[in-house]
Amino acid sequence: MTRAGRYDRLREIELLDPETDHLEIYRLMSMYEFPWDINQALSFALFRTYAVPTIGKLLAETGEFTERVQKRYDDTGLILEAVLEHGFSGTGKDAVRRMNQMHRSYPISNDDMRYTLCTFVVSPIRWMDAYGWRPFSETEKVASANYYRELGRHMGIKDIPATWQEFCEVHDAYERERFGYDPGGRAVADSTLALLCTFPPNDKAPAALIDAFSRSLMDPHLREAFRYEAPPRWFRALSRAALRLRGRVVRAMPVRTRPKFVRDLPSIRSYPNGFDVRELGTFPQGCPVPHGRTSAAAATDGDTYSDRVVSPQVTPSGA
Repeated sequence: MTRAGRYDRLREIELLDPETDHLEIYRLMSMYEFPWDINQALSFALFRTYAVPTIGKLLAETGEFTERVQKRYDDTGLILEAVLEHGFSGTGKDAVRRMNQMHRSYPISNDDMRYTLCTFVVSPIRWMDAYGWRPFSETEKVASANYYRELGRHMGIKDIPATWQEFCEVHDAYERERFGYDPGGRAVADSTLALLCTFPPNDKAPAALIDAFSRSLMDPHLREAFRYEAPPRWFRALSRAALRLRGRVVRAMPVRTRPKFVRDLPSIRSYPNGFDVRELGTFPQGCPVPHGRTSAAAATDGDTYSDRVVSPQVTPSGA
């Protein structure tokens, strides 16, 4: 594969319109062009939300991110992937409905929801600038912002930023105002880092090494919010250099020709026999939806665009 061939998909993306083709562009980015990088960036995006006390405390109170962190990690990735893979109809619509039912079971403010949405746009852009085999193009940045604007609209989030630059501004302002220590947020962060140490190939290395590597990728503001100690400067530099080296290696690799799905990753371990998007998620008193019904009674909590709950079970490839 020649160097020119490595950029063929970028040229394909640049022929699309980020205003109208944002779903297709983001699908190509996430499943073909940068699957590992975007998955890592989104994991860190969610991790950042724990440093907002109103978010971290609530997540700790549910127990899902401390007592059942693997399932909660899996559910988040699988729900988001269902929307990306199927769009906002069919199974994707079921996934958005499920996410809305879950969120509306808890006292989550619009500001916290909007900030979380912002992290999904901002973190991948900054991750690729720092560690990717190439940064996002302007078309990809615009498409990313438009995709998450659409997702946010389906989630009922208000005052969503209009551009990727505005997503960055809202993101940074919210962190300056809201980042702070909370015991619950720290507990959720600790549990997530412990889970990270169990993922292949991390499970072959000492847990303390993986923990230090993860803390090396955190900016000082984030570490301070969790009261995490900064690893030695040389270790932080080495950790970041290793990721930049990986980016250069990936740049020399052939173009991916088959999609990479989150559900096929070895880190997703809660559903070895497949899953149904209607049954994912976290609820205070169990799932509020009567499964297997197609009546209007099954659509709840402001689900204004969906009209049915039945969707096919999703099974991992090869299962």
